[in-house]
Amino acid sequence: MARGPRERTAPDGLVIVDKPGGITSHDVVARVRRMAGTRKVGHAGTLDPMATGVLLVGVERATRLLGHLALTDKAYAATIRLGVATVTDDAEGDVLATVDAASVTDDAIEAAIAPLRGDILQRPSSVSAVKVDGVRSYARVRGGEDVELAPRPVTVSRLDVVAVRRDEPGVVDVEVEVECSTGTYVRALARDLGDALGVGGHLTALRRTRVGPFAVEHAHTLDALEESFVLVPLADVVRATFACQVVDEETAVRVLHGACVPAEVEVEVEGPGPVGVLDADGRVLSLAEVRDGLLAPLVVFS
Repeated sequence: MARGPRERTAPDGLVIVDKPGGITSHDVVARVRRMAGTRKVGHAGTLDPMATGVLLVGVERATRLLGHLALTDKAYAATIRLGVATVTDDAEGDVLATVDAASVTDDAIEAAIAPLRGDILQRPSSVSAVKVDGVRSYARVRGGEDVELAPRPVTVSRLDVVAVRRDEPGVVDVEVEVECSTGTYVRALARDLGDALGVGGHLTALRRTRVGPFAVEHAHTLDALEESFVLVPLADVVRATFACQVVDEETAVRVLHGACVPAEVEVEVEGPGPVGVLDADGRVLSLAEVRDGLLAPLVVFS
């Protein structure tokens, strides 16, 4: 007997998880799959196991948004330890070198941080997911290779010192708040600050406090989600994240068939977008980018 179409057991939407430390982003996805009753779950913007905070998890059709959500700006609270450099630029890696940082002043820290703000070229941490000839950099390092990745442009729109602590001999702990573009490694900021001061540095704590419009105040722990599964509907996610255009019924049919339609929404520049296209009832039809005055589809939601 022929099988009918699979009935979806979970709605389309985004789960805003407050990830705990000590587990991977993939572990979070596995937990959400069990809660949602579907395997169609993914995440945007990986958090390292030691990191906590906002992890966006898409369910069902919202998984098709994840590549675009990962491109939004992010905010973090972090602690940088000066005086110790590690292989991974964070507390999970083996120590490479220790230098007494007791003489590093607050003024010196601020002077060294200033060049790390704005549009900068940043060399990603070698133990990262960046691919080198198709192989993840961390895999090459674990295989014994010496890897130094090429610098890439990123934007650090905010890098503020919140507190400086000298609680342990020989080290200085600097608490910072960071707002940055996608692709920025906060671990690399810690490394570069330590290098600039001549004492080495690494990240000892990292909490992501925001991804695009979704802040930690909107997030739920995994235990809380087990009690009450909270999901932001697909249309609300699109409205909160992207510029949007509502189209009439006739145009909606064309959009669902992948056609380009006239762009009426105001965007800063043509190109990247994306723009959310919705029908008069508020259903999400597509994500599109503006090209020559038209909305060209990036993702179409059947």
